[in-house]
Amino acid sequence: MECRVLGSRCAGAGAGGQILVKTGSATSCVKATCSSSFTGSTKHEQNLHGNVKFLQLATRGSSRLVNRSPILKQQRDLAARASSANVSTTFHDAKGVSSDAVEEKIGVLLLNLGGPETLDDVQPFLFNLFADPDIIRLPRLFRFLQRPLAKLISTFRAPKSKEGYASIGGGSPLRKITDEQANALKIALEKKNLHANIYVGMRYWYPFTEEAIDQIKKDKITKLVVLPLYPQYSISTSGSSIRVLQNIVKEDSYFSGLPISIIESWYQRDGYVKSMADLIEKELSIFSNPEEVMIFFSAHGVPLTYVEDAGDPYRDQMEECIALIMGELRSRGILNSHTLAYQSRVGPVQWLKPYTDEVLVELGQKGVKSLLAVPVSFVSEHIETLEEIDMEYKELALESGIENWGRVPALGCTSSFISDLADAVVEALPSASALTTRKPDDTDSDMDLMQYLTKMFFGSILAFILLLSPRIISSFRNTVL
Repeated sequence: MECRVLGSRCAGAGAGGQILVKTGSATSCVKATCSSSFTGSTKHEQNLHGNVKFLQLATRGSSRLVNRSPILKQQRDLAARASSANVSTTFHDAKGVSSDAVEEKIGVLLLNLGGPETLDDVQPFLFNLFADPDIIRLPRLFRFLQRPLAKLISTFRAPKSKEGYASIGGGSPLRKITDEQANALKIALEKKNLHANIYVGMRYWYPFTEEAIDQIKKDKITKLVVLPLYPQYSISTSGSSIRVLQNIVKEDSYFSGLPISIIESWYQRDGYVKSMADLIEKELSIFSNPEEVMIFFSAHGVPLTYVEDAGDPYRDQMEECIALIMGELRSRGILNSHTLAYQSRVGPVQWLKPYTDEVLVELGQKGVKSLLAVPVSFVSEHIETLEEIDMEYKELALESGIENWGRVPALGCTSSFISDLADAVVEALPSASALTTRKPDDTDSDMDLMQYLTKMFFGSILAFILLLSPRIISSFRNTVL
């Protein structure tokens, strides 16, 4: 999970809501298996291999995204049409897939956060981020302020965020690495005799999830597997992307009848656990005294209220994930000590503890000399690994007395990891079923219209005041920044 605005800290909301800041970028995979680009554009049942979620989708909420340049969108659409693969598929005894299915067109939708590809993209990207009600969680009474507040914060944050992106090459490589993972997944599925179209949908930047959905419809996909690229589920990552799908399903008859399986989380899959253990074991071997190294798992945090009030399963899943990885290491005779901490907290509200920066100082004070950092909630390199861990936390650790520092790379296109994702897709297909929604009644429609008018009226007034009053802007800047 990725929840950080580059190089900056953001004020959270008060008692009525929180601000969860999240962004992502990634370096490219070490090995790209092919050169084609993929763009695209209630209760879950748990088994040994992963969680497949069968949804009774709600009807409320909005997934509208903004700040899309018409020219840029036209260019992206052309690229999507040029690179999206249309594959009519016939199953050939693929594991878990019925051989009776003939001429079915299978689609796999990879969900990720998205990130600005250039410095000019930073401000509109941040606007889309902060306009998401799953990120800035305002009390219901004040939700009409969502967009004006997003505009204000993104404008103030953009300069600092640009510095962060400049430090990792001038933009987010998340799209590039996700495309490479899509390429690798397509090939892995073909090796398992399953031919499928792979689509990439980003939450806050191109290619948007809506663009991928449009392409899926154009390709006349007959069965869809949705795979968020977050090992653990959180309402702020997988949950937010799934909400977009909910709103599409309730409005589109094609998708309301399309069999869909959603792989809600997959941190407990053997392939993922063993792939993480492989990377840790390899990095430990680099230290002169591997047995003395403490394994330091650093996961992205979320506000505590997400877990305690909203029922987010993220903390429980993260703790279980660490236990599984350490169990795998112990089965290999690796008995190093370990700890888990949460990074990237922002604002005045309490986040999941312990905090990564505080734990690093404490470990140095306790005499720990060798530390191996493991970014456990990420499957690709991005700002939280490249800047926050590699730069900020490394410097803090060395200043605190830790002498030997190492960091486990993200999984990226690791073959065992990609192969396990392919297995997850194949296993999810038989459970695909049409998602149902409740049709809004006249009262809902009237309420939606009144809410829209109220938001437009008060939002416009607030935006006018904030944008034209230097004193108010200066005061807000001092408060937020």
